[in-house]
Amino acid sequence: MATKTKTGTSGAETIETALHTGAEAMKDGFEKAVKNYDQFMNFGKDTAEAIIKSANAAGKGLETINSEMFAYARKSIEENIAATKAIMGSKSIDEAIQLQSEFGKSAFETYVDELAKFGDLSLAAAKDAATPLQARVSAFVDMVRAG
Repeated sequence: MATKTKTGTSGAETIETALHTGAEAMKDGFEKAVKNYDQFMNFGKDTAEAIIKSANAAGKGLETINSEMFAYARKSIEENIAATKAIMGSKSIDEAIQLQSEFGKSAFETYVDELAKFGDLSLAAAKDAATPLQARVSAFVDMVRAG
């Protein structure tokens, strides 16, 4: 005797549930993809703005350093001229040697101070230029962790 397979509403309901679940999963996947795309586009826009801020900060830092270097060069030349005039106008060799020695010591101390100053300016410029980019790296890490 052959057994009858039970067909009825339960099979149709199962297929309908599977189709509905599949449609919901596809809808959820599409919405998530659109959300991720929007996040990616916003991240790219923010990164471009950070690069511009970084470049502007670097340019400003270089401008400051160049300005300070020019001022130091001008001051150095003026001091050299004044020292040369003083040495040439000295009344004895001992006085000329004394003036030359004082000028050399002063010039060296000024040079060392200016080098330290340029180092500080360079460090500050690099830090200012890196800050916007560091923020974007942090934002990227947060985005990856959340995604």
